Amino acid sequence: VQLVESGGGLVQPGGSLRLSCAASGFPVSIYDMTWYRQAPGKERELVAGISSSGGRTIYADSVKGRFTISRDNAKNTVFLQMNSLKPEDTAVYYCQRIAGNYWGQGTQVTVSS
Repeated sequence: VQLVESGGGLVQPGGSLRLSCAASGFPVSIYDMTWYRQAPGKERELVAGISSSGGRTIYADSVKGRFTISRDNAKNTVFLQMNSLKPEDTAVYYCQRIAGNYWGQGTQVTVSS
């Protein structure tokens, strides 16, 4: 099982980024997947999740209406589309497969002017 995040970077407030979590060793279509983030000096927090069946999604209140989690089964990848970014979204973002508690290495997102 391997999860590799990408797509992070430096973006101005109000901008957008799309994070990708490329999975290998298992099909993302049959697992619940999540995105977490951890800002300096803070605990890791859940940002968004998507269920294995039916595509049910959940979001932290702080990102509702701005972030969208999705899954491309053909690419075996989970995405996090982030719009209207704010400085407080700055963090390292991690992808997780809940079953077995597998994590990627993280990708840095910095929102700053």
